[in-house]
This record gives sequence, structure tokens and C-alpha cells, in this order.
Amino acid sequence: MTTILPGNKGGIAQAVALLREGRLVALPTETVYGLAARADSEEAVAAIYRAKGRPSFNPLIVHVSGLEMAQKLAVIDERAERLADILWPGPLTLVLPLKDEAPVAPAVTAGLPTIALRMPAHPLARAVIAQLDLPLAAPSANRSMGVSPTRPEHVAGSLGEGVDAILDGGECERGLESTIVALRETGGWNLLREGPVTREELCDLIGTPADEDVDRIEAPGQMVRHYSPGKPVRLDASEGAEDEFLIGFGAIAGDCSLSEGGDLAQAAARLYACLHLAAASPKPRIAVAPILPEGIGAAINDRLRRAAA
Repeated sequence: MTTILPGNKGGIAQAVALLREGRLVALPTETVYGLAARADSEEAVAAIYRAKGRPSFNPLIVHVSGLEMAQKLAVIDERAERLADILWPGPLTLVLPLKDEAPVAPAVTAGLPTIALRMPAHPLARAVIAQLDLPLAAPSANRSMGVSPTRPEHVAGSLGEGVDAILDGGECERGLESTIVALRETGGWNLLREGPVTREELCDLIGTPADEDVDRIEAPGQMVRHYSPGKPVRLDASEGAEDEFLIGFGAIAGDCSLSEGGDLAQAAARLYACLHLAAASPKPRIAVAPILPEGIGAAINDRLRRAAA
């Protein structure tokens, strides 16, 4: 059985010791649980790919303790400094030019000239990175293309003995993966993945995004099919059929509800928990009530479209 470490000083110390040895530890963040390994070890990073069954062309997000650690890995311009200043720690990942001789395994960046960096806000994740004093590669702690984990039991159910330990931080507060922004050396930027930090917030801070389309995988969550609960998913359902598990929202109650009051932040936090319940249900199909596409609703709809693909 996978070891569940308590979310205290002793558990943090055990997690740090395992990670230092090149082992895999699932860590809580404010978004979802991450499957962490030291980013400078080819063997440890390879273990992430094996545990997740993840395609090797899909790069990993590297979690750092702050801007000082980030500057050892990436070229940080004024825009990156501004975003990190205002939105780190928090649910924002920056895709930046990879620094020459950056101490990360090549598989972390999947051969790209860029690296994805984030400073998590969860106190347990921050404590582990600070004590380890090494950047951690940490994609979501679940099998590739599956539903992301927001509780320790989700990690255990998805990865089983593929993870050496899970640091128990309870339920994740945000419940939705970070927003991913690529800052281009030409001065433009692209939103690669919708998330808790909205497009509008980013525009206010660094101007309008670049016009060019992104036709390559530069960060997690860009694959057409992702976050799959393993059953057919029907979106924008006003009611569920007899063979469907209905995920409700607002006035549409369902078998479980993202938010009875129509609160989008609560819906984001509950999205994966409801998808896990739907996946475990005896009903062979899933239906999901309409979600408003405004604010963080855009990120929720993005995940649902990929789950339904």
C-alpha cells in the first residue's frame, strides 16, 4: 500500500527525504495534487512518466520556491517579474525561455527551448520545496488523460503503488489546474491553458495576447482528449437520461452538484470530485449541466470539453 504521510513537520521531513533519494511523492497544492520528483534527475523524471503512462512529448511543470530559484532555470523578463510579483505564489504557470545549462533533466521540457514554472501557494508544497531546496517536476498525480486528483484517495485510486508516498493536505482549495501563459521573446504572449487566473486579469497586467495560434504541445492540458473519466460525457444537459450520472449546476440539481448556488469558484473546486463520483457510479454515461462561460467558467468548460472528447 502507498504510504500516506501526515501533513505536519514529520510528514514534510519524510517527503523531503524520499524526494532527495529520487522517489515519487504526491504533494498537495492549491490547485490539484502533483506527482513530484526532483527535476534535475533523469531517473526520477522517468519514474513520473512511467507512473502516469504519460506521452514523452508532453512537458512537465516545474515547481519552484520563488523567483530566485526560477531565475536559475529560465530567462526572466520584466513581464515575468511583474506576473510573479503579483500572482505568485498561486495558480499561474509561466512558460519561459529555458536558460543555458539549466539544471533540469531533458525530459522535463520534452526537448523544447522553454520551461514551465510555477510557485505553488499550498503551505505543505512550499515547505517541501524550501527544505529540499531543489525545483520539483510535478504534473497532476493521476494516470495520463485521467481525472485530476483533489484528495489523497483520488491519488491512491489512480496511481496505486506507482507513487511512493502521498503527503496528506486534505482537499485542494481551488480544484482546477493552474492557468498557463507562454511569454514570447518577441514580446507577445499566449494563453496555453485556461485556469483560475483569467484571460482578463492577464490582459490587465501585460496587455493583449499575441494573434498567432499555438500548434504544438508546450504545456500540460493542451491535448484534445484529457481529464477523461473513462465514460462518454454529454455537455450542456438540462436533465439526465436514465443511464446517465448527471452533474448539476445551479438550478439543475443532478446526482451531485458543482454548486447549488451557481458559484463558479465553488464549481471549479468541485469539478474533479464530481467527475470522480461519476466515474465510480454504476451508470455508464455522464451528463453535465451548462456552465456559464464567464471568468473561471471558461476554464471549467475547457476541462469539460476535453473530458468529453
